Amino acid sequence: MYRLSDREWQTYREKNKDRARMLIACPDRAGIVAEVSRFLFEHGANIAQSDQYTTDPENGRFFMRIEFDVVDLEARFAQLQQDFQQIADTFEMNWSIVEAKRRKRMAIFVSKEDHCLLELLWQWNSGVLHADIAMVISNHPDLKETVESFDIPFYHIPVTKDTKSQAEQAQVELIKQNVDVIVLARYMQILSPQFLQDYPDRIINIHHSFLPAFVGAKPYERAYERGVKLIGATAHYVTEELDAGPIIEQDVHRVTHQFEVDDLKQIGRQVERTVLARAVRWHLEDRVLVYANKTVVFP
Repeated sequence: MYRLSDREWQTYREKNKDRARMLIACPDRAGIVAEVSRFLFEHGANIAQSDQYTTDPENGRFFMRIEFDVVDLEARFAQLQQDFQQIADTFEMNWSIVEAKRRKRMAIFVSKEDHCLLELLWQWNSGVLHADIAMVISNHPDLKETVESFDIPFYHIPVTKDTKSQAEQAQVELIKQNVDVIVLARYMQILSPQFLQDYPDRIINIHHSFLPAFVGAKPYERAYERGVKLIGATAHYVTEELDAGPIIEQDVHRVTHQFEVDDLKQIGRQVERTVLARAVRWHLEDRVLVYANKTVVFP
């Protein structure tokens, strides 16, 4: 099994040691791009990539993602943030600046099905997903050996109707102050509002249908009964409303009347794994901005 070595990770860090990402969301008005560009120029930064979007040039919402390089970024990082605050206040920005070399810490929740988990592990193992997988948590013990073969800690926390609260508390104890993002890789439990409130727009779920169609349980069976000609999968951020959070990524596959439920499930697993992995990668690379229960995903 191939795995990126410490030396390869160090090479990645060296390559990106002076690379930062800036994310901006604010009311649209003239001069935003000019002021941000001027700020970066005056701080000796070189813009490597810039993407922007507005919902409406007049009274709309403006979104921007910039990657830039600046010499001695680590030493100057705090000052950059401090200096940018004045511009952010002027334009009423929600904003962040992050160091590209920093790997987010990720926890994966899973039940018994392994296809989405394996895709994440394979992509992480080959360096496609730039993250540290802090742990995998499951309400079943089935995937323990698989996870531990990647040298990743596996925690089995059973969940029943009577023990759900205690199980969630045990999960919280494991992940608190140690995890940046949680990925539900076919985790077949509903998280409580108390759990969700600590991770707004930081819990990613894969739903095995093309939302908003077939929300909830058994979507393939319901799709078969409806005679659909397309099946799909949806990766979205988790909110208190079931399967209704901001959508990050979707994809579909064409089917015919000849496909039985098991055929739909088999094809659907392939769609699910690729959709979830793409959504996770985009989140890790700070490409997703959320507004009004929607997302802007920059390429």
